[in-house]
Amino acid sequence: MSQALRQPAVDYGTEEAAMQAYLREGEQRAFALGNRGPIRLTADGKIHPDILDAYWRCGFYVFEGVLKPDELADIEADFKDILDRLPAEKGSPVDAKGRPALAAGCKAPTLFWSKPLGDPFGGTDAAAGRHPVKMFEPKAAAGAPKEVVYLILGSLQFSEAALRVYGHPDLLAVAAAVNGDDFTPFNEAIFIKEPGLGASVAWHRDGVTHWNAPDWDQGTHGFNFMAQLYGCTAANGVWVVPGSHKLNKVDIKAMCAAAGSDRLPDAVPIICRPGDVAITNRQAVHGSFANTSKDWRVTLNMGFHRRKSVLGVEAGGIHNARAVYDEARIHERAKLLGYAIDARRKRFPNETPFVYQPQVGESYIWDAAAKASIKDYNLLDLSI
Repeated sequence: MSQALRQPAVDYGTEEAAMQAYLREGEQRAFALGNRGPIRLTADGKIHPDILDAYWRCGFYVFEGVLKPDELADIEADFKDILDRLPAEKGSPVDAKGRPALAAGCKAPTLFWSKPLGDPFGGTDAAAGRHPVKMFEPKAAAGAPKEVVYLILGSLQFSEAALRVYGHPDLLAVAAAVNGDDFTPFNEAIFIKEPGLGASVAWHRDGVTHWNAPDWDQGTHGFNFMAQLYGCTAANGVWVVPGSHKLNKVDIKAMCAAAGSDRLPDAVPIICRPGDVAITNRQAVHGSFANTSKDWRVTLNMGFHRRKSVLGVEAGGIHNARAVYDEARIHERAKLLGYAIDARRKRFPNETPFVYQPQVGESYIWDAAAKASIKDYNLLDLSI
């Protein structure tokens, strides 16, 4: 994307030198982990065990070169259209051109706003209080907008290209390898880190339901795929504390106090090129800093769970209303997978489509009727 679209010169002020050193050192630690490479299969078509071993060791893995240039071009076209259709300002029913704004008719939570370079969740009770420490907020440049959209939920209803990524056969094979053939959806989102404006996401761990469960383990709360349109750097990417997904109890506030800042010394950044897709365990301590760099980060987030972690569980309250997740609820939410697989088959007919085992014998056709039916689909997210 052209950097001509809003590129103010900003930095971390009095923290700039320390921040730049932290970014450099973190990148070196990240590349030393040995948890990146292309998606590799064994002779019987399974995800290579070396990949799974590295994922479970670190809590994240970078799959290189998953999305090819033609698919990235599709995603970029949809993303530019989404930017063009955002509300003219927070609460506006119309975009800058006077048209009905993106998500104006949605009942489900969709657009999340922040002041430029802000931290909207850190140190608050939002999202069950799971972001206990506020991140450093650099000063935005003069003339910056009052608020910017940094997160879009229910994103598959706004982008067919994103829906097709959701049906990517190699990624779904990874989901099956990690969470079982009967894996379930969680939710989907687009994170937008605009140069000089993008908000931070304070250090946190995902998951609120199963920490005291007798069968809790390192994979109980699932994972997120993070597909990168423009790539991501130490300055604008997500940071992870390797191995923290294995810990049942973590005191993030104490970790930051010991560090003397929000720069956790053991964390590493997820570094990606355009088209790379990272998988990150939701139980890992992770977060991101305000984007004072000149680089965009646009991430397609797609989360998945083990079926046993959601079936019969009463949950929600963060991404969706509280409810008991029975078989009917899971089946209805998983229709997006069926539509995604068919949408991808139509766009990439030379690929072998993924076979999602819970939908064997069912038929899903991506057409105009299906597109109309998924409005507000994220009301049925499976948040645990």
